[in-house]
Amino acid sequence: MIFEGKTLSVKMLDDGIAELNFDAQGESVNKFDSATVAELEQAIDALEQAEGLKGVLATSGKGVFIVGADISEFVPLFAAGGDSTGEHLGKNNVNNNRLEDLKVPVVVAINGFALGGGLEFCLACDYRIMSNVARVGLPEAKLGLIPGWGGTVRLPRLAGCDTAIEWIASGKDQKADAALKAGVVDGVVTPEALRDGALKVLQQCIDGKLDYASRRAQKKAPLQLNDIESLMAFETSKAFVAGQAGPNYPAPVTAVKCMQKAAGMERDGALEVEKEGFIKVANTDAAKALVGIFLSDQLVAKKAKGWEKQSDKKIERAAVLGAGIMGGGIAYQSALKGTPIKMKDIAQAGLDLGMNEANKLLSKLVARGRMNADKMGKILSSIEPTLSYENFDSVDMVVEAVVENPKVKHAVLADVEKQVSEDAIIASNTSTISITYLAEAMQRPQNFCGMHFFNPVHAMPLVEVIRGEKTSDTAVARTVAYANAMGKKAVVVNDCPGFLVNRVLFPYFAGFAGLVRDGADFQQIDKVMEKWGWPMGPAYLLDVVGIDTGSHAEEVMAEGFPDRMSKDFKTAADVMFENERYGQKNGKGFYSYEPDKRGKPKKTVTEETYDLIAPVCAERKDFDEEEIIARMMIPMATELARCLEENVVDSAAEADMALIYGIGFPPFRGGCFRWIDSIGIAKFVELCDKYQHLGGLYQATDKQREMAASGTGYYS
Repeated sequence: MIFEGKTLSVKMLDDGIAELNFDAQGESVNKFDSATVAELEQAIDALEQAEGLKGVLATSGKGVFIVGADISEFVPLFAAGGDSTGEHLGKNNVNNNRLEDLKVPVVVAINGFALGGGLEFCLACDYRIMSNVARVGLPEAKLGLIPGWGGTVRLPRLAGCDTAIEWIASGKDQKADAALKAGVVDGVVTPEALRDGALKVLQQCIDGKLDYASRRAQKKAPLQLNDIESLMAFETSKAFVAGQAGPNYPAPVTAVKCMQKAAGMERDGALEVEKEGFIKVANTDAAKALVGIFLSDQLVAKKAKGWEKQSDKKIERAAVLGAGIMGGGIAYQSALKGTPIKMKDIAQAGLDLGMNEANKLLSKLVARGRMNADKMGKILSSIEPTLSYENFDSVDMVVEAVVENPKVKHAVLADVEKQVSEDAIIASNTSTISITYLAEAMQRPQNFCGMHFFNPVHAMPLVEVIRGEKTSDTAVARTVAYANAMGKKAVVVNDCPGFLVNRVLFPYFAGFAGLVRDGADFQQIDKVMEKWGWPMGPAYLLDVVGIDTGSHAEEVMAEGFPDRMSKDFKTAADVMFENERYGQKNGKGFYSYEPDKRGKPKKTVTEETYDLIAPVCAERKDFDEEEIIARMMIPMATELARCLEENVVDSAAEADMALIYGIGFPPFRGGCFRWIDSIGIAKFVELCDKYQHLGGLYQATDKQREMAASGTGYYS
């Protein structure tokens, strides 16, 4: 052993070959954290001084190679400013350059994942041999960043600028065959043959059969493009990438600009351009938000995993009550991820609708080449449609998804509890009704909780797991474990009307209702909020949710929080409901809907909507965009603050992720609490005071006022 650290080591093998092995002690994966960067510097010192060295083999002692940088180090790093960020980048760039400049060839064996800084290390090696089940990629754009350890420099010089632009701008990881075709790796073998294959290539370099020196020269030289070729490649790409990314995500375009600026430079100059670009994007709100989301996502996953570890029993077989679109979606997701499920309804038509929904979703996967027909058949056969409770005593988990009516749910829950074992967990997919109230119908309320899916089930990541007053930890743990098994993001919340997401969504809709009452054009509101970052504006969202569904939920929320959520005026949505304009489900709401060429509902605007709502609205006028944003967002933000202060949700991070997962809160803003932090809690309180005449939803909480006075934030 010529070097041994806590994250990597170097030992001599036979025939003058040294093995540089990444294997972080006590960790499940390798990361490029500060400790690894420091130890890599020492390892390269040892390699440069090793006598008789003929070649270097780079390997991993983990099931993956290197998953990238340690993102948790980014927050304090970025806060320290550009000089600190540049210094951090410089350390590992020096490492990679020294590795690339060694007097002997370097071959890397890529197993598992080599992402971000992990792939950038591999690009500094002379040859890359990859397992056929491994993946590589540069995902920095997903964090609002660009590669900072040579990715924008070496990748275009190895694989061409088109491949580099595509890989870096998309941030997607790539399979082995795609990496080989692109020229990013030089060979693909089975996992069992990886080490021997890499050693064989290394020996060919040592024996002079492979010209590794010319490979190095190619990576260190300017791009082989003339001025016209460079202009065409990069200018066209910039326009396309900008269109795809949108104005709120500057990193992909910055990466292309860096590659273009550095195209005529040699390695060291090009790396300086990359560093400048990295520092620039690291200072954007988008990067801070997206890095924050990454860390919050890890927190949510860690807490869900913690609950799963507490589960005393695996959910081997499940059931869903109520078929239709929602029940079919739940059954599909359960079966797709490997948990067989019964789907019960009181009518054959409901079962047919549920099975058709599952069949439709699976057929799309087959059509896209992501699944074969045989596998589709096996998944469908693991969904058992039934009109009876036969064999329900064998299921471990029941999800009730019948109509959102307390009396109906009480009757169904009491009924199914008699059919299952005393150990089975029953969960309600209610979106607003109190779990504690529903549990009054149960003999074993400790085995009952909420499991709120979002529609469409297959597309929306969030599942709210709701704890009632008598819900046991066992029920929560098993339900979270089932959500994990379904591939969902589980956030545990305490019971209250609307739980977390709907409790804060309906104040947002209340802000919309007040604006339209005061003369704002619902189309203008939609456009402003979509420009702000929401996937759809509030009027469009109400149409998608269903105005009848929204009307029912609004009543529940008003009953639960009368001081803030009751209303003293008829809203535009009330008018839509009275006129049976329920939105997309029946073709008319605020907008009218007709199927497009692909069968998807396309919205159009008709004067009929304006005529209907005119009696409940002031004369139409234009509103300042900032006023629209403030009046829409303050109610959501103050109610979310109350949820955190009342311990409905455990942390600001979980609250933010629930809104991102559940209703598409703009990711580049990092969540509602991060948005408040970004403008400053004192500024937010000032905004609340400006609009406090609009009612209780516009009142900052006492805690928020304390935070404003002390200068603290939700993430500080």
